[in-house]
This record gives sequence, structure tokens and C-alpha cells, in this order.
Amino acid sequence: MAKRRRRKPVPQEPVEISIEKLSHEGRGIGHIEGKTVFVDGALPGERVMMKYAMTRGKFDEGYAIEVLEAADNRVPAPCQHFDMCGGCSLQHMDSEAQIEFKQSILAEHFKHFGDIEPDSWLPSLQADTLGYRKKARLGVRWVSKKESCLVGFREKRSNFLAEIESCEVLYDKVSDLIMPLRELIGGMDAKQSTPQIELAAGDDKLAFVIRHMEAMTEADNAKWLDFAQQNDIDLYYQSKGPKTVHKVWPEDNNERLSYQLPEFNVELNFHPMDFTQVNSSINRKMVSLALSLLEPEKNERVLDLFCGLGNFTIPLATVADKVIGVEGVDTMVERGYENAKHNNLTNVDFYQADLQQDFSEKSWAKEGFDKILIDPPRSGAKDVVEYLPKFGAKRIVYVSCNPSTLARDAGIMKQQGYHLTKAGVMDMFPHTAHVESIAVFEKR
Repeated sequence: MAKRRRRKPVPQEPVEISIEKLSHEGRGIGHIEGKTVFVDGALPGERVMMKYAMTRGKFDEGYAIEVLEAADNRVPAPCQHFDMCGGCSLQHMDSEAQIEFKQSILAEHFKHFGDIEPDSWLPSLQADTLGYRKKARLGVRWVSKKESCLVGFREKRSNFLAEIESCEVLYDKVSDLIMPLRELIGGMDAKQSTPQIELAAGDDKLAFVIRHMEAMTEADNAKWLDFAQQNDIDLYYQSKGPKTVHKVWPEDNNERLSYQLPEFNVELNFHPMDFTQVNSSINRKMVSLALSLLEPEKNERVLDLFCGLGNFTIPLATVADKVIGVEGVDTMVERGYENAKHNNLTNVDFYQADLQQDFSEKSWAKEGFDKILIDPPRSGAKDVVEYLPKFGAKRIVYVSCNPSTLARDAGIMKQQGYHLTKAGVMDMFPHTAHVESIAVFEKR
């Protein structure tokens, strides 16, 4: 049996390093004795003192403990927990520099995957940079040694939860409730078997879904009900899988939140466990931008793929002749029809289909479309873009949460005669390295 190689001990002494550029994860990159080092909390052009966090064969990892020479775009982090909490990675960089960094990542991926560049870059889309996060999953952990309950995100470079008192990127009302939540759960019978809280906020309501691994005791239930009533929260419990999620307060059988898209005079309803965009201010701008780029007309048929609950489909139906939304999850198809009815729209239909598999025999796939909107998951839309010529669409707008799969798919579309005319980035997750982007393709 081969002996396991011992990992070299991590050097303990701080070292000085010059930062040359940023990694795609937002870490500074420098070199020490020719070896690449990734440094949390450091920016290009800076000299910092760094402590090692881990050593590997081809690269090392560390974190800045002192800035000796600061970059022009360095700013004080707005959150007191930034150095320790892993929820954000770029709070030390000003917002304009963050968005420029994200556009550079998109451009790099286009070049790398398909040797593509858009005819023009769209102005970057930005909105709220703090208090923007209206959808999140907060970890919960009771720490016996400290007799303390933690609620929030993981620490940097660790699987442990960070000890935070507030969060600057969370919806303000949720941030204000972190300490009350810590106190509440710390006083529960089930403080060691409540692993997470899922939160979702609409325009005027906030919902918490409490995950509990053991049956809820009467005392704990009373505590949660009182908390929900005092803070005007829709309260749900979840004991096992998604099907066990159920509302316990208010007792009104209304399991919906909602958000409006005022430009299109529509309102979309959603369940707290449904997928919705985390940043509502960017989402409004994103929907408006996507439709302005697609330019649907009153006599046109439009296809919306990976449509979810109708975030783009419903607005599209207010301006196009006929809209078809396709989504992989049955419940989202139901939600789409629910939202069409809620907005008195009769020119839209929804279908369920796994768009990562062969869908060519589906009835809707045999129809022609003038224009198509695609908003896939991180894995992209490879099967969809390979099928695109059969739809016959002259214009496609692709919304992406992963620049590498967008670039890959753009390369396929290029081979099919679609030309990348415009592309840009949208700051859906400020202070993180997440890149949300949008691209326009025209049939040539």
C-alpha cells in the first residue's frame, strides 16, 4: 500500500507580495519565488503583507493582513464582518471597478471559448449594492463551547459559520433580525437540530422557512409564532424534503409573495421556495433591458426557454402576439399559468420539458418563432442552442449566470450563423465575483 504523502506545514511568518491581477473568484494573484499565490482581500497593483492559509503543489493560498501600498480603487468595506465572513469577496473594491472586473471576465471567456467579441458592449447594469439580497439560505448552528447560536454564512476558507451580528447585503429587515434570531434559536429545545432558515421577500412581505430535523415542540412552536407575529413574517416549517414545506402563520392559506414589474404593469406571485432573482432592483432593470434588446412586436411569436414562473414570459405577453414559456419543473409551469391568469393574459402558454435533453418531439418545438429569450441555469443551454436553427428565430437574447457556459454556447451559435451583436454585464450580486450577463445574437 502506497504511503500517503504528508502535506508540507503551512508557513507561519507573514510575507510581502505584489498583486498582479484578480482571479475569477476575486482573489489577488501574485508570485513568491516563482510560485503562484492566491490572496484574499488583495487588489491588483497592491503590495500587501500576507499570511499563508494553505500550500499546494502548484499554488498556495493566503490572505492579506496589511496593505502596504493600496490600489486606487480600494475602499473601506461597508460590512464590519467582511474580513471573516465568506458571503462577499469584493467589498474592498469600489463598485465601478467591480463591474469592470466582471465585464473583463465575460470578454475573456468569449475570447477563450469561441474567439468571439460583440460588435458593441452594453452599458453595465447596476442598482442597489447594499440591502439588495431578498432571497437567501442562512445556516444555523449551536456552538456548545461558546453557549451561542450562529446565524448566517460560512467563514472565508472554512466550513464553519461566521459569527455575525448583521449583514450589509441582506434585505435590511432580515439583517436587523440576525441577533434576535440567534437569541431565539439559542433558547429553543431544538437549538441543535435547526440547521437552516430559507428566506424570501416580495415587494411587501417577508417569509421564513424554518428547517427542523426533529418534531417541533409546543414551546418552540410558540416561540416561532410569537417571533413571526411580532416581526410581521410569513412563517413556514420544513421537516424533510421540499414537499414538507407548509405555512403555519398567518393561518390564511395564502402561500404567495409577489413582486411588480411596473414598466409592464404586471405583478408576479411566487411561493417562498420558488426560484426568484435575489436582487429585485436589478431584476426590474434586467427584464426591461432584455425586452428592449429582443424588440418583440405585436405580430410576433416569442419563445421563452427556462422560463421559471414567468419573469420574462409575462412581460413578453404584454407586447407580443403569442408567447410560449418552457420550463423543466412542473410546479413552475403551474405558477406560470397562475401568473398569466393573475395578469389577465390569454396569449401565453407554458410547457414542461427537460431542456438539457432531447426535446425535438415536443409539440411546441415543432413550431416556428420570430424571437427567442434564453435564461438557463449555470450549466448553460447546449442542447437548446444546437437546436436553434430549427426554430427559425432571427434574434435571440441570452441571459446568463455563468460566463463560461454563455461563451461556450455563443461559439456553437456562431457556427450556426448567429452573430454576437451586443453583450454586457449586470450586477446581480454586488460585492461578489458572480457574473450575470446578457447577450444578443442576430441571424446572418
